[in-house]
Amino acid sequence: MKKYYWLIYFITLYACSHAKYKNPHVLITTPYGNVEVEVFPGKAPKTVAAFLSYVDSGLYKNSSFYRVQTNENVPPENNAGLIQGGIYKTNPNKLSQLPGIVHEPTKLSDLLHVDGTISLARTTPGTASTEFFICIGDQPQFNYNASASGDGQGFAAFGTVVNGMDIIRKIQNTPSHGDALDTQIKITNIERL
Repeated sequence: MKKYYWLIYFITLYACSHAKYKNPHVLITTPYGNVEVEVFPGKAPKTVAAFLSYVDSGLYKNSSFYRVQTNENVPPENNAGLIQGGIYKTNPNKLSQLPGIVHEPTKLSDLLHVDGTISLARTTPGTASTEFFICIGDQPQFNYNASASGDGQGFAAFGTVVNGMDIIRKIQNTPSHGDALDTQIKITNIERL
């Protein structure tokens, strides 16, 4: 009988240590503070798998936030902004070697670009990789819209900020010219929780 108690104890201990969240969470560490993000593999499986593979490989160590939109440089009707980060400025050689990720538009994922959404930056569908942006305010212009100008495919949303939107807004409000931050904000690391 004593064996069974120990077995139950170890199973419970293992389950508690590996079932902290229903969906994976990552922590983005910056000098301004930390940002916790939940990602949704059930809704955007290819996007999340690629992002987590970059996280697990350490690709985001010493990367940066480098692009910003503020209320001053987006159309007033959007009343929103974003910050963009990744390895574009810190490891461009590695970025150019990565294959694109199959595009998962909001039409398929049902994840919309609302306040706190994390999404992949891209040029054309299938070109996204390590570069991501975080929405500040609702931004429906980034969702799938077949009647929109351009390709209408929108961007691949794949998660949401669950803690740290105050940090995202601090970064957004650092000095910038156009959409470029005057000084890149270091991303010390992105790691799973």
